[in-house]
Amino acid sequence: MHIEIMDTTLRDGEQTSGVSFSAHEKLSMAKILVESVKVDRIEVASARVSDGEFEGVKAITAWAKKHGHLDKVEVLGFCDGKVSVDWITSAGGRVINLLAKGSQRHVELQLRKTPEQHLADIKELIAYADSQNVDVNIYLEDWSNGMISSPDYVFFMVDGLKETSIKRFMLPDTLGILNPDQTLDFCSQMVERYPDLWFDFHAHNDYDLAAANVFSAVKAKIHGIHATVNGMGERAGNVPLSSVIGVVHDQLKESTNIEETAINKVSRIVETYSGVRIPANKPVIGEFVFTQTAGIHADGDSKDNLYYNGLLPERFGRTREYALGKTSGKANIQKNLEDLGISLDDADLKRVTNKIIELGDKKERVTKEDLPFIIADVLGDAAVNHGIEVVNYSLSLTQGLNPVATVRLSVQGEFYQATSIGDGQYNAFVRALWKIYNRLDKPHPHLVDYSVTIPPGGRTDALVEATILWEFNGKQFKTRGLDVDQTEAAIKATIKVLNIIEEF
Repeated sequence: MHIEIMDTTLRDGEQTSGVSFSAHEKLSMAKILVESVKVDRIEVASARVSDGEFEGVKAITAWAKKHGHLDKVEVLGFCDGKVSVDWITSAGGRVINLLAKGSQRHVELQLRKTPEQHLADIKELIAYADSQNVDVNIYLEDWSNGMISSPDYVFFMVDGLKETSIKRFMLPDTLGILNPDQTLDFCSQMVERYPDLWFDFHAHNDYDLAAANVFSAVKAKIHGIHATVNGMGERAGNVPLSSVIGVVHDQLKESTNIEETAINKVSRIVETYSGVRIPANKPVIGEFVFTQTAGIHADGDSKDNLYYNGLLPERFGRTREYALGKTSGKANIQKNLEDLGISLDDADLKRVTNKIIELGDKKERVTKEDLPFIIADVLGDAAVNHGIEVVNYSLSLTQGLNPVATVRLSVQGEFYQATSIGDGQYNAFVRALWKIYNRLDKPHPHLVDYSVTIPPGGRTDALVEATILWEFNGKQFKTRGLDVDQTEAAIKATIKVLNIIEEF
């Protein structure tokens, strides 16, 4: 069976506490979701929210219309007569996802209406949407509670709407209360009772069961699944798009239109725009989920991939890594050395291994990029190039002016100097470096990600760790610098990567 995927990162995902996407960011994500990730539909906003929301929808619909995607763009609307439909059409939209009540308690206590009155309101809106050439999908809000406490009401509503022009009936577990057994039962009842209707399932993750509930919904022959990138959403969030793809493709052997290799890219973009970090152990997209830590696993991977499962990192635009620490052993270290193009004999490999174990016992983190420096320290050889050194630098910060950096650099014993302004002190420093590199016609790495870690407690004299992810010649490198000053820590991480790439 083919499963349709609707992404609601730009609407439901934006309800994550503290998150607000600009119109430009929404358009950027919409393009990636539709054209790169290839989701079938995107829900991009709620009607009537704000002028900024209206401008964001206008930008998305204008792009979508130009590229033949307008029918994939959906906006949440309300039972408010003509207001939501007019708002959506004014913004260039042609699909309303109508929010109706899926439980009797919501109708009686929130709307203070009878089921018959609510049904009449819905039909009135559908008739108006039809006259405006607007397609209607309908959310049965709080459907999960409706099936638990008032199933007769749910069936009354669907019976009353099944002959209308509604294209999709969308079944939300609004409060994330369902378990997989209930999801299978309730979704099966809907599909079996109404075999000619289209049903979507919309999972929230309050009990950490959203992905499991998607599994059950698809088993029940639900036609479509809603998800958000990185599991964005209010409270515990929605089911993550990455998890949905793993469950549907691997566990259920069903098909979607999703391009798996684009999953990691869109996850990083949403992480950047939202400011919400992806947990390191998040399945499929977390930093550590394709990292083998135990040496026995690395050894097994070298012997016919004994520790691989179906979630191969290459499927999602990732690569497998091997952690370095007290449990890594020689096999992990050997894997990292091979990737760096460094060869050691057994005796030297053992000495380096012992050093890494020693560092791990002290709770110090060791990365692949640290290896050449550890080798140089342990073996006293030239495994790492130290030809790039900062001789002097001056950083100037003046109120109302851009920061200025002057750098004197030693490159293989020759001295060069440059000055540059920047958006910040570190940015000015890097721009001065690249001036020198450009003058020497030397390629330089590109900064991909930058993070700063400080210990808890607010101590101003504590060490700061700057971790920078770089890209150079198609490879990625992660370097770290440690100092009491954040900028100096970043400078140390930068000089480290420059010495690493001297061999490339």
